[in-house]
Amino acid sequence: MAVINRDPRTALHATRKDVLLALAVTALAVVIALTTDPARRPDALGWLLLLAGQLPVVWRRRHPLAALAAEGALLLPYHALDNNHTAPLPVSVVVLYSLAVTCRPLYTLLTTSTALAVALSVMMFVNRKQAAEALRISGWVLAVVFIGIALRFYRQYVAAVVERAERAERTREEEVRRRVAEERLRIARDLHDLLAHSITLIGVQTSVAAHILNADPERLDRQAVAKSLDDIAETCRAARGELRTTLEVLREHGAGDARDPLPDLHGLEGLVAAARVSGAEVDLTVTTDEVPPAAVGAAAYRIVQEALTNAVRHGGRQDLGIRVGVRAGDGSLRVTVTDDGTGTGGGAPGFGLVGMRERARSVGGTLDAGPLPGKGFEVSAVLPLGGNP
Repeated sequence: MAVINRDPRTALHATRKDVLLALAVTALAVVIALTTDPARRPDALGWLLLLAGQLPVVWRRRHPLAALAAEGALLLPYHALDNNHTAPLPVSVVVLYSLAVTCRPLYTLLTTSTALAVALSVMMFVNRKQAAEALRISGWVLAVVFIGIALRFYRQYVAAVVERAERAERTREEEVRRRVAEERLRIARDLHDLLAHSITLIGVQTSVAAHILNADPERLDRQAVAKSLDDIAETCRAARGELRTTLEVLREHGAGDARDPLPDLHGLEGLVAAARVSGAEVDLTVTTDEVPPAAVGAAAYRIVQEALTNAVRHGGRQDLGIRVGVRAGDGSLRVTVTDDGTGTGGGAPGFGLVGMRERARSVGGTLDAGPLPGKGFEVSAVLPLGGNP
């Protein structure tokens, strides 16, 4: 089946195989010429033409039409000299078969019909009895040609099936790679949001504790220090829990329910409380009567989380004022986080802004972020309530 399915022009060691085939066909032609119809045994010129007529078999794969033309140029004079008319039949069948399996069917039929017509016409002038015999066996020649055409169609069909299978396999591999890339990007965003938020809060709380310790050692406010340390411990516990959840997702290969429930708008109070612990004055306003889709709620939560992290980190003030607004209307959820700090417009955008924009795009929304006139920074996102799943 591998030999049948393979295109003869791409076969391994094709030239060597064709040389061996030419030798086999030559031996068969010699045996036929010596054992059949002794009255028409070839003379010296006939032997020369007969043996030379076997050579085109060597290039039958690469140049089938040239091989057929060479056959005609050598064997028509052979038949015209009324030599043994059966001896050239094997090589003629091989060359016509090669033409049928490598050329277009219509082209093959026209060429084969023309070659047979010319050969029979020559033999009619030389020996009508032999011409009638050649006409009788020409049906077998045509049968070989049609077998070659059928095999050509079959090989084309097999090639098309293999190509479709390979294309489907490539599509599956690309889909797997795409899903892996999306999952890696999602995990990277979650880790960034989690760690950046938690580390920023821990840094601010540590600074507060250090400030209390260094402000007036004689009048140390132990309760304030203890509260700062408790806040740091609580932030660490929350970060450790979210990090454990993310790592469990990484370990659960193929588990569709490995993720914990997505964060939503109900978690905004916790984000605001954590930001207030850092010393910022945060005002939260949520105006919505409907529960947004889980993906939209999670995107809004993460955007607010990253915006608060950036505000606390880059605000540049202890009494930083932050306004968080979440409002539903016109089929979308609008999220705004505005602070009155020094802003981050002077620096290059980091992964935080990139991550917020990616989260907004993941649900079909948009996000704008930039410094306000005078001072402050604003993040504004519009998330369609019918966002992508």
